[in-house]
Amino acid sequence: MRYHSTSNLILKADFREATIQGQAPDKGLYFPDVLPVLPASFFKNLSSMSREDMALEVILPYVGDTIPGNVLKRIVEETIDFPFPLVKVTENIYSLELFHGPTLAFKDVGARFMSRCLGYFLGANSQKVTVLVATSGDTGGAVANGFHDVDGVEVVILYPKGKVSSIQELQLTSPGKNIRAIEIDGNFDDCQAMVKQAFMDEELTKQIFLTSANSINVARWLPQQFYYFFALQQWKKISEPPVICVPSGNFGNICAGLMAFKSGLPAKRFIAGCNENNTVPEYLLSGEYNPKPAVATISNAMDVGSPSNFVRILEIFNNEFHSLKNIMSSYSISDVETSEVLRRVYSEKNYLLDPHGAVAYASLEKYFTEHGSCPSILLETAHPVKFYDVVEPIIGVKIPIPDGIRELMAKKSQKAVMDVDYRSFKDYLMSKK
Repeated sequence: MRYHSTSNLILKADFREATIQGQAPDKGLYFPDVLPVLPASFFKNLSSMSREDMALEVILPYVGDTIPGNVLKRIVEETIDFPFPLVKVTENIYSLELFHGPTLAFKDVGARFMSRCLGYFLGANSQKVTVLVATSGDTGGAVANGFHDVDGVEVVILYPKGKVSSIQELQLTSPGKNIRAIEIDGNFDDCQAMVKQAFMDEELTKQIFLTSANSINVARWLPQQFYYFFALQQWKKISEPPVICVPSGNFGNICAGLMAFKSGLPAKRFIAGCNENNTVPEYLLSGEYNPKPAVATISNAMDVGSPSNFVRILEIFNNEFHSLKNIMSSYSISDVETSEVLRRVYSEKNYLLDPHGAVAYASLEKYFTEHGSCPSILLETAHPVKFYDVVEPIIGVKIPIPDGIRELMAKKSQKAVMDVDYRSFKDYLMSKK
């Protein structure tokens, strides 16, 4: 498999090169030259396949011969060694729980897969690599966990001050060792812009070997397809493909779902559930794409005003607006609506959503109002305990704290503090090389 930059079709890389580089040299994102189509036998045998075999067949075309088969099999097995249950909430709404991994968030899969791929690629390389990460919440913790104490890898995580939950902040600031966190006095888009600028800084990249662990990296983004096939394997309404609703911020997760769809995954429609950061919902209404500054909400991991991965979604559909609109809808949900849905679903259905899952649930209800109720799956992307300081006042009940989170809460935060100033960030990186 070869990859091209979304900004330059001639600029090419294989999976190894794209993973190590993170972002294409021209600021574009790497995208597969060909979208693989899974054979009919894959779907025929889906119910009897192991999750490991299923995931391996999905990812193999993208990796190609850059990783030996036995090594890739081990990487996949280690990546998905926790459950992904599909839970019935109502007669027509099912929740795919993606929070059973080590940091209780869906990003564990991408971070674990990427860390192991990068570890393999750098195995014979004596040069230290610095992984740069901008996070709106869950990415930082997942990457910190995936790369913690990995030889030859330094991780630098940028996160927006006051805009991640207390649990999320501890997950990315407490590991220490090779994990360093910087609190930026700005929003996620500011953090993301600083990371992108670092990759374009020739003076910096000549002295420090940089890569990215955000979903701009193909090794972080592509394995997110696994979730959708895991859901299909558990789907009992085989004759009726589901509507799939994905809480969406930087749009890597739903982009992976649309890639799975192009590979043959049965789906009636995809819905991008957005909070008050409504760049994509407005685009699908007007046909005009106008990124804007991020606004803070209680579903903080989705506080993105300029989603990086949307360019990949446009690439999937050859930049044809109507082709995309034929399969994807998007709704913007206010904090008031999010809180109301979270409270109501807990009270009436005895199911506790996190604020991001509540955005997806509310989006499905809006879709049902317009098109009628139908079998649907929402992606529950994080454990509600990660947002206990938001969720508990809404439901009026204490959330039981898992042992791992209880241990985390006893740890100390270690962080640097910085304004939105690229020069300061660059000086910080240079001082640590």
